[in-house]
Amino acid sequence: MGPLTTVETEFVAYLCNRSQVPLLSFSATSPSISPIHLSFFVRANLKDSSQSIPIASFIQHYGWRQAVPIYEESAFGSGIIPSLVDALQSIGTMIPDRVVIPTEASDDHIDDKLHRLMTLQTRVFVVHIASRAGFSVADVLDLLDQSVINAMEGVIGFRPYIALTDEVKSFSQRFKERFRQDNLVSEVADPTIYLLWAYDAVWALAMANEMVKETSPNFVIPEHSNLFTDLSTIGVSLTGPKLLNAILSTTFGGLAGNFRVVEGQLHLVVLEIVNVVGKGARSIGFWTPDEGIIRDISSKDSSDSDNFLRSIIWPGDSTVPPKGWVEPTNGEVLRIAVPMKTGFTEFVDVSKTAQNDASTSTITGYYIDVSKSVLEKLPYAVPYEFFPISIDSYNDLVYQKFDAVVGDVTIRANRTNYVEFKMPYTESGVSMIVPLQPDSRQSVWIFLKPLSLELWLTSLGFFIFTGFVVGIIEWNNQEFRGTLGLGDQLGVIFYFAFSTLVFAHKEKLGSNLSRFVVIIWVFVVLILTSSYTASLTSMLTVQQLQPSVTNINQLLKQNDYVGYQHGSFVKDFQVKLGFEEAKLRNLTTADVYADALAKGSTNGGVAAIFDEISYLMVFLSQFCDKYTMVGPIYKTDGFGFVSL
Repeated sequence: MGPLTTVETEFVAYLCNRSQVPLLSFSATSPSISPIHLSFFVRANLKDSSQSIPIASFIQHYGWRQAVPIYEESAFGSGIIPSLVDALQSIGTMIPDRVVIPTEASDDHIDDKLHRLMTLQTRVFVVHIASRAGFSVADVLDLLDQSVINAMEGVIGFRPYIALTDEVKSFSQRFKERFRQDNLVSEVADPTIYLLWAYDAVWALAMANEMVKETSPNFVIPEHSNLFTDLSTIGVSLTGPKLLNAILSTTFGGLAGNFRVVEGQLHLVVLEIVNVVGKGARSIGFWTPDEGIIRDISSKDSSDSDNFLRSIIWPGDSTVPPKGWVEPTNGEVLRIAVPMKTGFTEFVDVSKTAQNDASTSTITGYYIDVSKSVLEKLPYAVPYEFFPISIDSYNDLVYQKFDAVVGDVTIRANRTNYVEFKMPYTESGVSMIVPLQPDSRQSVWIFLKPLSLELWLTSLGFFIFTGFVVGIIEWNNQEFRGTLGLGDQLGVIFYFAFSTLVFAHKEKLGSNLSRFVVIIWVFVVLILTSSYTASLTSMLTVQQLQPSVTNINQLLKQNDYVGYQHGSFVKDFQVKLGFEEAKLRNLTTADVYADALAKGSTNGGVAAIFDEISYLMVFLSQFCDKYTMVGPIYKTDGFGFVSL
């Protein structure tokens, strides 16, 4: 049976491996001692690294993007770190810092380490420290901030799950009675998981020994060997390999659960998630290799459920899950430049107010709301401040001393040489708006426009054809034939077909075949009249307006003036399209847009205005009855946040 500490166990495991004597350890949980390298070492407990994936699953559920490991500077403390780092990286959680505490660290040393952590944003800590050091950390944490951590209350822990069976209850009672008698104490704590592992390990060793049935140690000692000083010539056990195989094949239901050794260590079944409240730990859920985090052992609800754990009391006596970060105490403020605009204040509006002989700026608008929402959604705090600036061209922003830019900055290839753009957050493209004018093509023949000439002729042909077919079928019907002449009979037949448009005919049909033809024809007439009525109503009630300009070539041919927004890259874009720079007019607000378009190119205004889709949509929302957007949409990359 192995020693208590990891250092002692590692040394003894080396000797046992040389002498081929199985070492059954119930206390060495560090992954640094591995059965892969020490084949005669059997871990009768769970290694620390088995908690890495459950811890990562818990962190992932709450969306914590950063975590800081705190561990002692020993094989026990650092053994879990490689697997913990891999598990956190697999879920995208970063490790901004690590705190390594020496095993013999003073309170002042721990105090310095923890004060350094307080300067960081991260407030998610994964602590892996032996109990003797853990109490020191808890005491210092308690002194640092009494309202947040009080004797580790609210901390989440992971431990092997022990079912409270009758056997466990009986063993616990017998253990406490025996311990009280031997040590003459009145208060005895319940047996720990290590005691249960030790009890199961003794039973496993006894059962394996019964399987081997060896009465003598059968130990071979080399000649000229000094067992007290020469460890390199230590003897070899001939019974050891048999005993090892017997231990590895031993399975039974122990106090700590099902005892089964897999790859030299105890098989992981269930971990219990506990919440430290007061002086005790309250169970809030479990973790299994198959289901992940679940609320109850019998439950199949995985961590995708909204209520996958029992209620948790977090540090600070709060029931609200923490964000996992706070604003840093020594962090710099993110300086965000906001280009001021004269018009289109729906996007950015900078208003200045005088207060105490000083002016303050209030910045609002769509772009500001988007940027604030993005910053609030970040999994960490970013102190920021907006600075309104006046510039002639957005290209001048690269010479400013700011960290980022929020505004109507279009993602352009030439700008990427100086700044970095984020993903676009608006509709992209450049188009033009032009005035609407009444349609001069209206005439008294508008009632013929709902249907095309081909459809008119086709309808007329079917009217005649339907009347002709019905007339032939009903030739012997006196309602149609009577004593009239051939001309009158044809008139009755075609009058019957055309009358289906407006009223029911008075002639009675005597043949079922003619009735079938008329039913089909009436259905077609219903569709035709409904479509005609709707189209004609639209033409007569909706004002017929047409754009004054339909394409860019028309503007170039007429040598018209065109407009662009002040400071926009659209001016250079218009020059590339073939417009002379002298024919370009600088415009600002939506009202100025409307006034320039109303004047026209020959009266000091413009014939069209080129701008980005976002601004054109805002303009048309105010003046949709007088202007329209025409022509192709020239694709751009849209507006994006800028980091300088």
